[in-house]
Amino acid sequence: MGDESGKPKGPARLTAWVRGTVQGVGFRWWVRSRALELGLVGSAANLRDGRVEVIAEGAVPDCERLLALLEGGTSPGRVTGVSTRWSEPRGGISGFVER
Repeated sequence: MGDESGKPKGPARLTAWVRGTVQGVGFRWWVRSRALELGLVGSAANLRDGRVEVIAEGAVPDCERLLALLEGGTSPGRVTGVSTRWSEPRGGISGFVER
């Protein structure tokens, strides 16, 4: 599968759950814009518990860049934490959508 960090060696699927004051169109739009700039596909969706789930598929370095942006607090809203899971990409995704 991948290395000791759990990241796949080739393309990857990053699932990130973002906590803080992040629900809303502005945050999801920001995530979508950054993901598209990085050439990633996936989605961003509000969850009922107040988190936003971000799913991104693409090259590991590009997924890591998106994660760094999420964790770095450069986004609209106030991010207080990010939990992640790495896996093999599932494919079948085109573009990046806000759900």
